[in-house]
Amino acid sequence: MMRARTGLRRARITGGVWLFAAVAALAATAAILLAMGRVPICECGYVKFWEGAVDGPGNSQHIADWYTFSHIIHGFLFFGATWWLSRRWPMGFSARLFLATLVEAGWEILENSPLIIDRYREATIAQGYTGDSVLNSICDILAMALGFALAARLPVWLTVVLTLAMEIGVLLVIRDNLTLNVLMLVWPSDAIRAWQGGG
Repeated sequence: MMRARTGLRRARITGGVWLFAAVAALAATAAILLAMGRVPICECGYVKFWEGAVDGPGNSQHIADWYTFSHIIHGFLFFGATWWLSRRWPMGFSARLFLATLVEAGWEILENSPLIIDRYREATIAQGYTGDSVLNSICDILAMALGFALAARLPVWLTVVLTLAMEIGVLLVIRDNLTLNVLMLVWPSDAIRAWQGGG
């Protein structure tokens, strides 16, 4: 009995260490983005919880916007991917969340590099895109963590339904979503770009 309690205590400590590492990764990401010249918050000088204008200067500058749903879906996908990995290399929830946080943080850093910013402007309808604020990038990573936590608790079928609902809903509202975003970055289509632009 004592040995079981000790093992449980060690598991909690390990979980706590992984969560601390995830928070440290967030802080390091913010520091890297600031060093890259990203603005801390919207240049408008204030912070909004929601920014609904996709083609306005506040997009990707505040806490949440239409692309937040894509980051929640990232969390769903990363949960599934790390679940599959943990079958080969056993790791707990916190270690998997840390791994997902590193991947998402890496994407946020890459997304705000000149390479990807220029790619967005050339290949997608986001011709005025200049990158995310640091606040928005950190909130995107937290949105991924929310999706990861939801996927851990929800049945698989409900996670799939939520993914479809978010993808279809965002597509209907702004003519963009995670699927189109990836497609247009990797394999741009003039027909899709014209449709997204209202043509």
